[in-house]
Amino acid sequence: MKTPQECYETIRKNVKKEWKTAFMAAVILGLLIHMPMLLSDLPNHDGLDSMYFDQNMITSGRWFLMIACGVSSYYSLPWLTGVLSILYLGLAAAALTEFLELKSHGVIIGISGLLVVFPAIVSHFAYAFTMDGYMMALLFAVLAALLTKKYRLGFLAGAVCLAFSLGIYQSYLPFAVLLCIYGIVTALIDQKETAGKIKTTVNYLLMGVIGVVLYFVILQVLLFVQGKELDTYQGISGMGGVETSGLLSIIKNIYVDFVSFTLKGNILANNIISAAALLLLLLLFAAVAGKLFLERKWWKSLWFYLVILLLVIILPVANNIILLISPEVTYHLLMRYQWVMYLILPAAFIARYGEIGRRPLISWGLLISLMILLLHYGVTDNIAYSNLQKRYEKTYAYCLRLLDRMEQTEGYYQGIPIAMIGVVSEEEYPETDITGDVTAGMIGISGDSLLYRSRNYQAFMKHYLGATLNFLPAEVMDEIYYSEEYRELSSFPGEDSIRIVDGIMYIKTENVDKTLDQ
Repeated sequence: MKTPQECYETIRKNVKKEWKTAFMAAVILGLLIHMPMLLSDLPNHDGLDSMYFDQNMITSGRWFLMIACGVSSYYSLPWLTGVLSILYLGLAAAALTEFLELKSHGVIIGISGLLVVFPAIVSHFAYAFTMDGYMMALLFAVLAALLTKKYRLGFLAGAVCLAFSLGIYQSYLPFAVLLCIYGIVTALIDQKETAGKIKTTVNYLLMGVIGVVLYFVILQVLLFVQGKELDTYQGISGMGGVETSGLLSIIKNIYVDFVSFTLKGNILANNIISAAALLLLLLLFAAVAGKLFLERKWWKSLWFYLVILLLVIILPVANNIILLISPEVTYHLLMRYQWVMYLILPAAFIARYGEIGRRPLISWGLLISLMILLLHYGVTDNIAYSNLQKRYEKTYAYCLRLLDRMEQTEGYYQGIPIAMIGVVSEEEYPETDITGDVTAGMIGISGDSLLYRSRNYQAFMKHYLGATLNFLPAEVMDEIYYSEEYRELSSFPGEDSIRIVDGIMYIKTENVDKTLDQ
């Protein structure tokens, strides 16, 4: 048995320089860009309910999330979960570098940087109570593809990694699928023997099929052991149960969503500078692909046109495979991290086939486009964090005023039943957010307030104002909301926005004719 020092020396000698560059680039850029989140306590609406959360979400199919997040405890600790998340991202960057076979340190830094600053990651970090688990899931997704590629029976180990990734959060399945597609494409280009191309393709397919089956088997066993069923939330209970009659509609929705978000999602590019950098990257990719097309005389090969057709058909489906598995899902930015692959994979393709060591224009063009995108995304991330900070401050000020008014109302006492709908009046409190052009699509980041439900008020006042309040459950509030006494109230901070009726404190925060989920 080796001593700890001997183990360290063995690991140090076998760690490639490229891995070190990728890891350090991801960690340093991750800390620099996301430090505002790590050093603050800025919850979003879900975070208010998850100051302590055991992460037992097996009914959502996340059977490994409890263990993944258990490393950092089940408290919301932004610094600890943030550092762990960045370390997982650093390891994912190193694994990605190996999978993509990157050699240029400038490209490695650029691609590793994209992994940690792409704006979708901000939505992950806004969920501080669970972000380390999610980043572990991403790491497993990258390892699934890497192990399949590197070892003869690696698809078995890769399948296990994929199952654990899905067991934490299913949204990184497209990330693994896109990596596998890239691995197949590069094998078709580089390998001369047809048998080798077929073997590579089959290995990736086996990894995916075995991994998904293993995930479902473990899920069903654990559900049975715990005596639970899949939840209806986000269509989880119907996962994998798509009916043939609705399949065409779902496929259509997948393509429409893919094109719509790519062109209008305001994430890949949201100003002329980022659009120019993205265009430069795509032009370089087209130039390198065109060079291969001419040099290798692909225009003579029917297989080339078949592969291109298959890619056009498959990529949107692979990218939006979550919609195929669970069509009812609310497909927000937290589930769209895989769009970063449409930056990373073209950059890797250019580095692999563009002879960047001998072609200064391609080399400089690639480096400039990556650096501009890193700068732009870094700024975007910090705009988002700035708005999250302001959302917290506005919520704090609002709740402080509301709590003071409640306590000053005659008849108030600690523990009085409270009936209210958890929204903020847009008439009394007009929108003040100035970041909407940047943050509009960022779940957990956008808007003025953290308050959407009465339980948000309850949690915020408990954790940040030290007040324990007794809000009535939704089924009781549904009856009170349409009562004459409640309808007559004005919206807070109106003089008649709070009234005690039959021992219950009625509070109206917004004068709307609907009952919201509490």
